[in-house]
Amino acid sequence: MKAFRGEILSVPEEGDVRHYPDGLLLVEDGIVTSCGPYADPGVPVEKLDGITVPGFIDSHIHYPQTERIASHGEQLLQWLERHIFPAEQAFADMDHAAAIAAFFLDELLRNGTTSALVFATVHTQSVDALFEAALTRDMRIVSGKVLMDLGPPGLRDTPESGRADSEALIARWRGKGRLGYAVTPRFALTSSDEQLAEASALLAAHPDVLMHTHLSENQGEIAVVAERFPDAADYLDVYDRFGLVGPRSVFAHCVHMSERAMERMAEAGAGIAFCPTSNLFLGSGLFDLAQRDRHGVKLGMGTDIGAGTSFSLLHTLGEAYKVCQLRGVSLDPFRALHLATAGSARVMGIADKVGALLPGQEADFVVLDPAATPLLARRTKGASIHDKLFALQVLGDDRAVAATYLRGKLAYAR
Repeated sequence: MKAFRGEILSVPEEGDVRHYPDGLLLVEDGIVTSCGPYADPGVPVEKLDGITVPGFIDSHIHYPQTERIASHGEQLLQWLERHIFPAEQAFADMDHAAAIAAFFLDELLRNGTTSALVFATVHTQSVDALFEAALTRDMRIVSGKVLMDLGPPGLRDTPESGRADSEALIARWRGKGRLGYAVTPRFALTSSDEQLAEASALLAAHPDVLMHTHLSENQGEIAVVAERFPDAADYLDVYDRFGLVGPRSVFAHCVHMSERAMERMAEAGAGIAFCPTSNLFLGSGLFDLAQRDRHGVKLGMGTDIGAGTSFSLLHTLGEAYKVCQLRGVSLDPFRALHLATAGSARVMGIADKVGALLPGQEADFVVLDPAATPLLARRTKGASIHDKLFALQVLGDDRAVAATYLRGKLAYAR
């Protein structure tokens, strides 16, 4: 039994704020057994200096784009051609993939992210490298081989090879550590009808896997999708016609959505990864939180590295606040914390495992330092927990992460 004492904050459901100024977290074999006000546990206690929150959960991020973060110029489709597709071709080399995977996961931990839904590349070795590195670190990572038979040279599979490679990866990694698989068509424009049908068949054949792709990110992209699929009601309907819209589906972005599409997502139980830094960086648009709220679609947060500009979900929440302000909605900091923890866990289908420090969940948590910088220290001195959390989201980044724990074991310390 391990016992941790300190200020503890979690938001298991929107509106359900659990704050213990002097809290006790009990962990046995990596699992939370109790979380509440401090009472003498009768065992040695580790003091946590700061605000302890559940580990952050990134519901959309690209590890092969790590070295292309902050690449100047152009919007989505042109940015992919100029910066991303050339970089992803290097992941045919296992040594390169392994080196980037190791750096990427360490960067997540340094920023307090303990679980993530991760895009790899079209190469099977990109998934092998990521899963091997995640297994070594005991991280909860969900990923899959990208399907893109209409991709550029060097990043192209076939419907048959994409299906076979995905099946082999699922068989190779299923049940290992805290890993999960996601069937991953890049987006509608990079897969043929035949491949989208194969993706649907994969999803149906494996009820424990997710479906992870992009949706309605950029107006230029949406226009090209409409040209290719003129009979579809909208972009979501393209995926729906192939059986790819369901409770295990995670769609990144969803910036420009019709009411019909949002209603259909809610009905199907699909989820959205809100990626504000990416949407701002590429000029894609402003996510409509009020529209999401009208329909009740599952919602989590994503950094979307490398179009996203920070590995820090704290920083990402600060940008989400600004996006919502421009849409006329005020994003409460407790709700924001929920979206980056339990909300993302729900989107990824792992809410029974992580996200809220509830009894029975894995003890992944982060200790935040509200005095990490001189400005933060001055702003948060004597402040309420609401104001401390908001200041951490607006002014915080990796420097505010004092420590990251995975299943009750220290994985990173500043």
